Amino acid sequence: MDMNLINKGTKLTEGKILKNLLLFALPMMVGNFLQQIYNIADTLIVGKFVGTNALAAVGSAYTLMTFLTSLIIGLCMGSGALFSKWFGAEKFDEMKLDVRLSFYFISFVTFFIYLIVFLGTDIILHMISVPSDIYDLMRLYVRIIFIGIGFVFLYNFFSYFLRSVGNSLVPLYFLAVSSVMNIILDLYFVIFLKWGVFGAATATVISQVFAGGGIFIYTILKYSEFISFKGNIKDMKWDRLKGIIKIDVFTGMQQSVMNFGILMIQGLVNSFGTAVMASFAAAVKIDTLAYMPSQEFGNAYSLFVSQNFGAKKRKRIYEGTRIAVIVSTLFCLAASALIWIFAGNLMCMFVNVNETGIILEGIKYLRIEGAFYFAIGLLFLLYGYYRGVQKAEMSLILTIISLGTRVLFSYIFAPNTSLGVLAIWWSIPIGWILADVVGISLFFKFKRSKD
Repeated sequence: MDMNLINKGTKLTEGKILKNLLLFALPMMVGNFLQQIYNIADTLIVGKFVGTNALAAVGSAYTLMTFLTSLIIGLCMGSGALFSKWFGAEKFDEMKLDVRLSFYFISFVTFFIYLIVFLGTDIILHMISVPSDIYDLMRLYVRIIFIGIGFVFLYNFFSYFLRSVGNSLVPLYFLAVSSVMNIILDLYFVIFLKWGVFGAATATVISQVFAGGGIFIYTILKYSEFISFKGNIKDMKWDRLKGIIKIDVFTGMQQSVMNFGILMIQGLVNSFGTAVMASFAAAVKIDTLAYMPSQEFGNAYSLFVSQNFGAKKRKRIYEGTRIAVIVSTLFCLAASALIWIFAGNLMCMFVNVNETGIILEGIKYLRIEGAFYFAIGLLFLLYGYYRGVQKAEMSLILTIISLGTRVLFSYIFAPNTSLGVLAIWWSIPIGWILADVVGISLFFKFKRSKD
């Protein structure tokens, strides 16, 4: 056992569970909040200083961007669960090998996504029914914003590596600086230079370059004992690579299926016109921020499960699960109360106060979703648990149930009944609850089989 390597990370297999989980999760929560700032700054500044069409274009592009980058983030998340397992088991040579193989694999996928985006931009925009009045704006934004895909990969890969060894602070530091940089550049490019959506996209890419490039350099220098990209292709351990691809692909599919469902919903929302698009664009940003603490707490819990799974400490996993459910529920109840009370005020941050129709539709969306945040909080914990015990396929199944319900109900009831767009808003929490029921049942079944 190399104590120097152990001391470079935080062991979640020891100490007080609640304290360790919160100390580990809080930087991740703040980091996720700052990551949301990238597009929220674009949306807020563009909505206020350019106009409703620009708001709709940037907001819809955010949904598309989230879908296409979610696969990369999911792959990195899956690798992080593997790294965390080896760190918990104190098998550092195994961890070093998986880091190298994972990096090669996800780099290849990232390059493939580059090709899809830049060769198929128009096909993608037509598939999601982008209205003609914002088509050119959205196309411009998408083409620029995806220049940063490679740096999104670098940031997320090395963030999940650092988190897997218990270091959740350094990713936060890089995001903090890059988020401030993004806001400053947004203000300068959009307000002073009058570059519109071009300036908003450029600001985001520059910030992504800093975050991704910076964390890559830091990790290579600071954690060189864990990381080596040297090796002949003839010496590749193909069985290990297959195992990495399996968990990465299942986790990546879970993330991309989740966002593909959202993208399909975006296409349906687009059919209701630019005003509803703008309302949805603003409300989704608020919604994402509201349940973000429970989402990142679920990710922290997943790494807690991974380390303890590697260390074979099952009782600690179950005690941690009990604590995690209580904490997540409290986060969600607090978020629900704030959203219910301040929905109108929050919408006015993104939309001019005279756009009453857009604001009222956004309030309806936020109050319906906000009443059920406890359900998505529990779902994030279920995703984290199954990923942590190396059963990422179960997270994928739960995502398909949740998103499948959402898409099915929306497309059946929204265009064909008097509910209209309200059917879309209600389908979301219904999907969360159905997935929770299945996930909890499978959790207890899996627990009984292992006890």
